[in-house]
Amino acid sequence: MTLTRRDWLKMSALGAAAVALPVERTVSGLSVLTSRIAESALPAPFTTGFAVPPIIRPVRSDATTDYYRVSMERTSAEIVPGLRTEMWGYNGVVPGPTFVVPQGRKVMVRHVNNLPPAHPVLRYAPWTSVHLHGSASLPQYDGYASDITNPGQYKDYRYPNYQPARTLWYHDHGLHHTAENVFMGLAGMYTMTDPLERSLPIPHGEYDVPLIVSDTMLNSDGSLLFTTNDESGFYGDVILVNGRPWPAMRVARRKYRFRILNASISRSYNWSLSTGDRMAVIATDAGLMTGPQYVSNFRHGVAERYEVVIDFAKYRAGQRVVLRSGSPKNNIGFTHTNKVMAFDVTDDGFDNADNDVPSSLNPLQPTMALAESAAVATRRLDFGRSNGRWTINGTTWDDVVRSRFTKVLAAPKIDDVEIWELRNLSGGWNHPAHIHFIDFRILSRNGRPALPHERGAKDVVYLGENESVRVLIKFDQGRGKYMIHCHNLVHEDHDMMAQFEIRDPDVGVSDPMGTPASWLPETEL
Repeated sequence: MTLTRRDWLKMSALGAAAVALPVERTVSGLSVLTSRIAESALPAPFTTGFAVPPIIRPVRSDATTDYYRVSMERTSAEIVPGLRTEMWGYNGVVPGPTFVVPQGRKVMVRHVNNLPPAHPVLRYAPWTSVHLHGSASLPQYDGYASDITNPGQYKDYRYPNYQPARTLWYHDHGLHHTAENVFMGLAGMYTMTDPLERSLPIPHGEYDVPLIVSDTMLNSDGSLLFTTNDESGFYGDVILVNGRPWPAMRVARRKYRFRILNASISRSYNWSLSTGDRMAVIATDAGLMTGPQYVSNFRHGVAERYEVVIDFAKYRAGQRVVLRSGSPKNNIGFTHTNKVMAFDVTDDGFDNADNDVPSSLNPLQPTMALAESAAVATRRLDFGRSNGRWTINGTTWDDVVRSRFTKVLAAPKIDDVEIWELRNLSGGWNHPAHIHFIDFRILSRNGRPALPHERGAKDVVYLGENESVRVLIKFDQGRGKYMIHCHNLVHEDHDMMAQFEIRDPDVGVSDPMGTPASWLPETEL
């Protein structure tokens, strides 16, 4: 569904006066809001320069561990020329600074909640819970939604980093306010490298580029506009890449590797190039694929990460190549949401090292090597809508809380292999389903093989309307409770979240709220 602002003004009884007011209408069950700021005041697509978030450095290191301190705090950005937009950032940066960590190097991050006592408009207290998405963290460091850190508190999170190289991201996961907190800017990238990934001749260094894609909406004064009135989702009319609206990036005539993260609240994307050329998908959520998959377009749900190589050698200097997005079903599109960013090809000199995509990337990828015959159980998880509630197998997070956090949808034993069938029974909605802690392999989608770009290890899977996806999981690490939820953050906040527990009869399990936040002042790091 694609609508121009003019379409909405025509539909509005307010007529011309609606330019200064939010326009909210319901179409096909979706409540639609547009920015209050005049479209002419926004930057035209591809007139804003491209930038990447800074890389964070540890405050100290020892033989095994790097120690970081991150402050969640108020900041501002200039999305609209001449106007300042209040945001919340990790270390005052939106998106947050990027972590680059070698496999096997442990990390401790002290997250300090220096946010104001109340949201500037919605007035809730901005408690937080930081989730490192894609990490095999212990439950108490996983960003459990009810394990909150209030303003004036801090918590130390520990990450083992033993998994294969991958693109992770960190974001807020605080109970009932994840969407608002992420919308305010609390998200950033965390990349993990390993010897195999570093040895491959794929693009590295300046040619390995993060693209954190999100969408937003603005008031007439440039402040963020967010509504909590609609439980179906949030679809902004301004596309941001690394915090900048529709940027243009200068590229040399060689291959680039893009780590694309969908950090939107609800919006999914369908990527393609304006030239129609194919892209090489080389990695999914949990790291390198066994070999590249060449596609001319692919669907990208909320919270998924894909590493994509684009070869600009075939284009002439001065040519502009646009990264576009089609609108998957049940998205709401606006005038420019089909545009994302531009690549302006230059004749600049470049380093020709690491300028290849080998046919074999990670042939021994452990999750992809799992055999379906190893499964000892099959479980079904139904994502649905019942009595005005988003549910998983009829369960909400409120049910988990009421059970004193004992209610689980599954209790696999350590080292078990299971098949989970995830079904979307909610009608006209999509659900990017995220299973915390583990990696999985997609066995089938509606009885057919996984889509080409999904043929790698994953931790999020897009459940389209009436889709059923079977995934294969080995619970080879971890002991304790972990969350399962829809990563449409509006659905998550309205309780489409449950939990499972990995059990080991020989070892006790970790309590996900067993290491609570501490009040300021801080102890020595």
